[in-house]
Amino acid sequence: MRFHTRKWVKPEDLNPSGTLFGGRLLAWIDEEAALYTIIQFDHSRVVTKFMSEINFMSSAKQGDIVEIGIEVIKFGKTSLTLKCEVRNKMTRETIITVDQIIMVNVDENGVPKPHGKTRVEFVKDRLESKL
Repeated sequence: MRFHTRKWVKPEDLNPSGTLFGGRLLAWIDEEAALYTIIQFDHSRVVTKFMSEINFMSSAKQGDIVEIGIEVIKFGKTSLTLKCEVRNKMTRETIITVDQIIMVNVDENGVPKPHGKTRVEFVKDRLESKL
């Protein structure tokens, strides 16, 4: 799994118990999944269709640095299925796992649209092929 993004847990990210609010973490995961999918599809219109069971395994507190890892499970005709792990950057302790996140490529009307991709592509490879 590749860990692409790091977030610093700040006071506004905390719940009343003084730990990272789960809703904030899920928003970070959703954003990361969308960005990852946009880069893979080379198209900015994507939506989250599904998130499987979310497994909170530990917590984070103010000042912790968490990193979000995304891995492709499969390419569908209009979708990309991902899995996610968030962990504490310093201790490597897993905070949360999400086994499936399904992102869908859509047209300007929000209708699923084939993306034509079959494998993970890296931006650097796209840039090199254009030279």
